[in-house]
Parts: sequence; C-alpha cells; structure tokens
Amino acid sequence: MLTRPGATFELARQVRIGAASLGEVFAFCSGLYFRGKLAYARHFAQPPEGIPGVQIITPSRGLVAAETLIGKYELSEFARIPVDTREPRFTGPLKQSIQTMSAFGVSEIILLGSVATGKYTDTLLPLLGQRLLFPSDFAGRGDMSRGALLLRSVAANEELHYVPVGLAGPRASMSGATL
Repeated sequence: MLTRPGATFELARQVRIGAASLGEVFAFCSGLYFRGKLAYARHFAQPPEGIPGVQIITPSRGLVAAETLIGKYELSEFARIPVDTREPRFTGPLKQSIQTMSAFGVSEIILLGSVATGKYTDTLLPLLGQRLLFPSDFAGRGDMSRGALLLRSVAANEELHYVPVGLAGPRASMSGATL
C-alpha cells in the first residue's frame, strides 16, 4: 500500500519522496504491536550520548534509528533480505550495529521484539549475553496484547520490568537503547 503508485495518503507520499521515518513506516505495516513498541521506546529510552535510544532491527542494515528517513528504495531492499539467522546479509549488519553500540558503552539493550523464535536472539545473545533484556510481562502474550500493554504503560508513565532473555531476575529501569 505504501509503494502503490496511486496511493494518496500522507505516509505513502512521504515514502515516494524518501521522507518517511522508519518508525512510522514499520508502525503502519505492523499495526498495534509496533505502534506500542515505538511509543514505549520513545517514552522510556535513556541511551548514552551519541546513541539513538530507539532503534529498529532492519533486514539489511542492522539497527537503524527510528527517525531515519526512508523511501521506496529502502523498503525494496528490506523486502529482498530474509530475517533469518542463517542469512549473513541480515546477521552481518546486525552484529556490526551491536559492536558499534558496545563501543559507546551501552550497558543494556531492551528487546521489544520476539524472543520465542530465535530470529533475533540467536544473533544477539552471543554478543550481549545478560545485557539483552526484555519485558517480563511479555511472557505468554500475543502481539496485540503486547502492543496494548506497551501503550497502557506509556499512558500510565509506568515502565515495565525487564529480565535477561533466557534468564531470571527483573530489572526496573531502561538504561540502554531499545530495539
């Protein structure tokens, strides 16, 4: 819909001219869950200086700041690369992004994406270990429920508790970047 030549809505127009933010495009494509992730991350992220607090895992460019402007070319590029841990065009840029963040002293990374399938964690866990956290309240919830939970948390100004991916032990603050 965003790249359809006859689309006249504002976000499609922005995509045509390369002026759509990555976060807004992903929120449009993903619906409630991503809108919740984006709102939550923008509200609670506290990154170190020099690192964008809200970053999105892309299929071909690793972590990209949510405010980065993209267009049809980037969307086409993303569509060509599978999000798969066996795909070096996906894992290579993601690993490089994590190494760059680590060089800036990022102590924790909150993953608001899937931890069940391994599509992110198989690449991130070996690099981050216990520094890779996710909201403990995500356990047992589907995408729509997670999105609603994140939006309610923002409205109430109540940050969720985090646990290391695959480990126990809650964390109470978001002191790193958010993916």
